[in-house]
Amino acid sequence: MILTIPGHPRRQNINVTADLVPLRLAVFDLAGTTVYDDSVVTQALLDALAHAGYEIGFDAINGRMGIPKPVAIREVLPGVDEATVELIHQDFRRRIISHYKTHPDVREIAGATELFRTLRAAGVKVGLDTGFDRETTDAIFDRLAWNGEFDASATSDEVERGRPAPDLIWRLMELTGVDDVRAVAKVGDTPSDLGEGTAAGCGWVIGVTYGTHSAAQLANYSHTHLVDSVSALEQLLRSAITA
Repeated sequence: MILTIPGHPRRQNINVTADLVPLRLAVFDLAGTTVYDDSVVTQALLDALAHAGYEIGFDAINGRMGIPKPVAIREVLPGVDEATVELIHQDFRRRIISHYKTHPDVREIAGATELFRTLRAAGVKVGLDTGFDRETTDAIFDRLAWNGEFDASATSDEVERGRPAPDLIWRLMELTGVDDVRAVAKVGDTPSDLGEGTAAGCGWVIGVTYGTHSAAQLANYSHTHLVDSVSALEQLLRSAITA
C-alpha cells in the first residue's frame, strides 16, 4: 500500500506533480530498509551502553536510529566525556560488525536486490547511505554479496554531517553525476532518513513502514510517501521514472 501525505516543504502550496522531474537516483538506507534488522542495531547499542554502566530505554535509542552512532551516544548521555563516547562506540562497532559477519539471520529485505537491478536496468542510479561507518557497511556488503549491485555508497564517517543533514545525499549525487536534487528519491525507515531527504530537497522522500518505525511513528515527519512493502516501493519508484 502507498500512502501519500503532502508534508514535504517543497510540496507546500504547489501542484504535487508539477515540480517533479524523472527519477535519476534512488538513495536507500541499509538496516531496516534494505537489510533485515529486527532491532538488532538498537540492541547492539543498548548492550554497549549497558556494558559501560548506562541503562537507557529502548525507545530512546530506537528513535535515534539512522544517525551517526557517536552522535546518538552523546544525545542519550548529555555531558559525558568524549573518551567514554569513543569507548561505547567502539564496543558497539565490535558487536554489530560481528553480527553482520557471522549471524545466520543476516539477510536482505526480500526483493531489495531485485529492486536495485530493476532501477538500474531502467537507467536509474542506485545509492546506499547509512549511519554506520565504512567498516561496518563493507561488512554488510560482503556478507550480502552486494558489491556490484549498486552505483555508489556513502557512510556517516565520510561526510562532515550525518543524518538528518543532507550531506550523504549530496555526496551520492556527486559520485553518480546527478546534479538535480528533484530527480533524487530518498528511501528509509527512520525519522532521520526522512529528515535527510527533506533537508536535501529530494523530489521523493519515502518512508518504509516495515522497518524500525511504524506508519504512525513516521507520519509526524515530513515526507512525500509512506509504503508498507518492497512491492509498493517498486511500484512508486517505477512511476517516478516517468514523472
